[in-house]
Amino acid sequence: MKLALLLFLAIFLNLSLGGLNMNDSTMRPATVHVGAIFSHNTTIGRVAKVAIDAAVRDVNADPSILRGTKLAVVMQDSNCNNLIGVVQALQFMETDIVAIIGPQSSVIAHVISHVSNELQVPLVSFAATDPTLNSLQYPFFVRSIQSDLFQMAAVADLVDHYQWNQVIAIFIDDDHGRNGVTSLGDKLAEKRHMISCKAALRPGATSSDIMDLLVKVALMGSRIIVLHVSPDIGIKIFSTARYLGMMSNGYVWIATDWLSSLLDSSAPLDATTMETMQGVLSLRQHTADSKLKNMLISRWSQLIKNEKAENFKLNSYGLYAYDTVWLVSHALDAFFSDGGRVSFSNDSNLLDTEGGSLHLEAMSVFDQGQALLDKILSTSFDGVTGKFQFDHERNLIQPAYDLLNIIGTGWRTIGYWSNYSGLSIASPEKLYEKPANLSTSNQQLLSVIWPGDTMAKPRGWVFPNNGKELRIGVPKRFSFRQFVSVSSDGNDIKGFCIDVFTAAVNLLPYPLPYRFLPYGDGRENPSYAKLAEMVALGEFDAAVGDMTIVTNRTKIVDFTQPYAESGLVLLTAVKKTNSGAWAFLQPFTWEMWCVTAISLLVIGAVIWILEHRLNDEFRGPPRKQIVTVFWFSFSTLFFAHRENTVSATGRMILIIWLFVVLIIQSSYTANLTSILTVQHLQSPVTGIDNLIASDEPIGFQGGSFTENYLAEELGISRSRLIALGPPEDYARALELGPNNGGVAAVVDELPYIQLFLSTQCKFAVAFPRDSPLAVDFSTAILTLSENGDLQRIHDKWLSTDVCSSDINELDSESLQIRSFLGLFLICGMTCVLALLIYFVTVICQYLRHCPTEEANSSAVGSLQSVVGSGSLNTNSSNQSSVGFSTTISP
Repeated sequence: MKLALLLFLAIFLNLSLGGLNMNDSTMRPATVHVGAIFSHNTTIGRVAKVAIDAAVRDVNADPSILRGTKLAVVMQDSNCNNLIGVVQALQFMETDIVAIIGPQSSVIAHVISHVSNELQVPLVSFAATDPTLNSLQYPFFVRSIQSDLFQMAAVADLVDHYQWNQVIAIFIDDDHGRNGVTSLGDKLAEKRHMISCKAALRPGATSSDIMDLLVKVALMGSRIIVLHVSPDIGIKIFSTARYLGMMSNGYVWIATDWLSSLLDSSAPLDATTMETMQGVLSLRQHTADSKLKNMLISRWSQLIKNEKAENFKLNSYGLYAYDTVWLVSHALDAFFSDGGRVSFSNDSNLLDTEGGSLHLEAMSVFDQGQALLDKILSTSFDGVTGKFQFDHERNLIQPAYDLLNIIGTGWRTIGYWSNYSGLSIASPEKLYEKPANLSTSNQQLLSVIWPGDTMAKPRGWVFPNNGKELRIGVPKRFSFRQFVSVSSDGNDIKGFCIDVFTAAVNLLPYPLPYRFLPYGDGRENPSYAKLAEMVALGEFDAAVGDMTIVTNRTKIVDFTQPYAESGLVLLTAVKKTNSGAWAFLQPFTWEMWCVTAISLLVIGAVIWILEHRLNDEFRGPPRKQIVTVFWFSFSTLFFAHRENTVSATGRMILIIWLFVVLIIQSSYTANLTSILTVQHLQSPVTGIDNLIASDEPIGFQGGSFTENYLAEELGISRSRLIALGPPEDYARALELGPNNGGVAAVVDELPYIQLFLSTQCKFAVAFPRDSPLAVDFSTAILTLSENGDLQRIHDKWLSTDVCSSDINELDSESLQIRSFLGLFLICGMTCVLALLIYFVTVICQYLRHCPTEEANSSAVGSLQSVVGSGSLNTNSSNQSSVGFSTTISP
């Protein structure tokens, strides 16, 4: 009975599973149609057509994918015409198309995306890399290739790696070009770089258009050119640039992946064409080496023959087109497995206007388009391009690019870029096995052969050859005119900062036309914060003067290498004071006094221990012995001790201690003499904290940033702040003091206080943010510092008479314990060593003369005769202890 029941259950389950499989197969259509639209006669389109046909054959030959359903891809040629492409896409919508592959044009992609959203037909593009094609605006658009957003991030990292500040972007004036360059500008801004010029070419630009544009580019200062165009226009640009001498030393050309696609797919270009692009850098979509990729590459020649196409090779776009077909196939298989069905319905909103002939009513909505879209986005498989999977933002995971350097008749890979670890000479696949590391030290590339056949990194900038003079703003100061001095008519401008600027200009490797423009009325010092703002706003091209480098100014302008010291200084009045009644204690700190007193007692105690057994002067009643220790200790300070030392260790300690006493006594005498004879300078203001806590007025130099710093950073009321003018105002205000209309202290920048006190100072020249002049001037200033010219300029303007002797009088400080630490350490170690020797000697004597319990009476008698003079106890068991104690008793 049980056997029959089991047999029945097996038959039932088999029939059930067979019914499910039958239902699954009956739900799958015999053929599923997918549309493909792109330009067949382009670098990308020629390769994509062959790759898509190959992928369709491979999918249909694999029974594990669609399982009985045949994939049919209907391809349309947009012929590089946006209008034709849109019409063809609308024609697709009149048929039972479940998805569209392509297009490669961003313009067509934007239009078709609107239609696909309405009809719920997924649009999967292997070529439209426009970063504005996103899921927020077009929910049914899926990009099966990396966005230009990542490519522009790679370009920005390249610019940052070589420390170039500005680039010129040449692009086609369409959606793809404009949006790509916008992304480049955003990525450069994140790294504090910028696009100095956006040079646009209309689609289908002629050789004359290209010539006019490159002439304008050649007159600009930047030599870093990013080329984001189509292959046909790109080749013309390189040819024209070579004719104009723009492929020579000093230029840098970075081509986006259009160039690598052309080089990968085309047969070796002729030598003339390759000669026009020597030293160019290019990017290529990175695809991992794999067995699947190598198999497709090995089959490529046969695939071209089957298609009866011209001879061209496989590029990265062809690889992504191949994987896109497999992506849609895997998604359709999962869609059918979950019960999805291909059905369409009419939309009553799609009607022609009266008299129209577009037949919009023929277009239908894919009923389960959203379900298929979800399967596409959740599909994951290993394709010829590597791991094919989407992240939560609908981007392919692990975006990466190869970095190519065009040399000779080919190119070489100088490194890789990945969104995971930035620039690296290791392949992205190896880096994914390690923790992400975007540190600057980890960004490495191989050496590059630049245009002009040089391996020296181009500076990336020259002074523009347009005859324009730089407008240099110069502060018209009222005080401290040694730094910058402007005559009343503005024609005579001189000073320390001006001489440094002109000396740096003479060291530049190019001519720099400029003219000085005074800023300020000369009756008071101008606001340096406003001067920096004027540079940032473009009213001045640069500013030269004693402008201090502070944080809020570095946010809007760039500064050169500083060439002297900087900071804020507190200047206060001082008065002379004489020594007080307790001046005799000032030579030593209280720690020094305490350590000296303790040392005296320790030395006395150690000497007593060492001399007590052998020296009668250290024996006697306990009271006498205590007095002896104290007397001996303090009498050594004056070398007047009466007691003699007889032990060797005691004499050794006494000699070292007397030497220490000699040093201490001499130091005390010298420092006390200085205290009693030299007058000291004292100030009621002991520091900035003391000044903040008080309510006394504080002086500052008018026009400097000090006022805002004191008020905003330190919280001092502005009512306490008094603006001062020339150095004479400083002295007068400090002499009057806070109670007589003056100030308690002056807080000012280090250069002015140091000039006031006849020392040195520090300044810098300010430029607009990201100006390459700042780097060149910094190099020139370092050269001035190295060759000694900077010091000579400083001595010319800022060297004055030394300050008065009153200011330079030194304050004698109390001597601290660290000054005598070595002496005390030596003395202490000697005492420890002497005590150790003493106790070892005593213990050895004890062990030598102490009898054992088994000793006979003769041994006891012998011990007594050795011990000698002590009184003996009749109890034999106590003889050894009594005899030994006799030896050390007082």
